[in-house]
Amino acid sequence: MNNFKNIKNKDTGLLIQRISIGTLILLHGIANLTSDYLFIKNLLNSIEIPEFVAYLVFIGEIIAPILIIIGLRARVASLVLAFNILIAILMAHSAEIFTLNPFGGWGIELQGLYLFGAIVIFLIGAGKYAVSTTSRWD
Repeated sequence: MNNFKNIKNKDTGLLIQRISIGTLILLHGIANLTSDYLFIKNLLNSIEIPEFVAYLVFIGEIIAPILIIIGLRARVASLVLAFNILIAILMAHSAEIFTLNPFGGWGIELQGLYLFGAIVIFLIGAGKYAVSTTSRWD
């Protein structure tokens, strides 16, 4: 067991974190893109916010995840993603924040994982397996 003390896999872990969070959100963004953000537009209409605001979600669900996956300005991209998820939680899932699902999990556990995963990337950075590693926003 002592052989494992010196093994540091932080950069590999960050790569896996970036790929998993980025890919899962990107798939969600592609689904929203193919439906022309209809759900989001309807949600915005219900609270009297103009429909065009729905297209800002494109930045948080398509552009930011791609930047996170490749490791280009991953910190700023993860901040954009965290903000996007936080707004989604407040607008579409606020009634579930203090609930448990039928299996005993948090009512918004998926959104929570996205939010906290993005925050981890923001706090730690992209790691060395990234397109860019020299900026403080990497």
